Amino acid sequence: MKQITRDWLEAASLDIESITFLLQNERLTGHVAFHSQQVIEKSLKALIEENGDRVPKIHSISKLFSLCSSYFDFQYDDELVIALDSLYVESRYPGEFGLLPDGKPTTKQVKLFFDFAREVFHAVKNQLET
Repeated sequence: MKQITRDWLEAASLDIESITFLLQNERLTGHVAFHSQQVIEKSLKALIEENGDRVPKIHSISKLFSLCSSYFDFQYDDELVIALDSLYVESRYPGEFGLLPDGKPTTKQVKLFFDFAREVFHAVKNQLET
């Protein structure tokens, strides 16, 4: 595995570790949601890097999944991906940080996001380690 691939996976792993602490505070659901998006983005970029493709400077996990489709067979819920894509705010102003179109994500929503993020991370990691 390339060193840059390992670096992407390590960055995603640190986001997972951060989420475990953030989940302890219900006020931080927006941050949990944002870091969940980041786990998926970084994991997919690791996969792209390892496969020799140019890693695009985009944050849309929907587009990243599309770019990986020829070498990553992973079934996912489109609605969940759309919700996570809506979390990435280029400006990251405090009033908008990690908000869904309907406002701050619920504890239930962020647990779904986190479970999905871990699933993607482990699927990518397992594929890269085989």
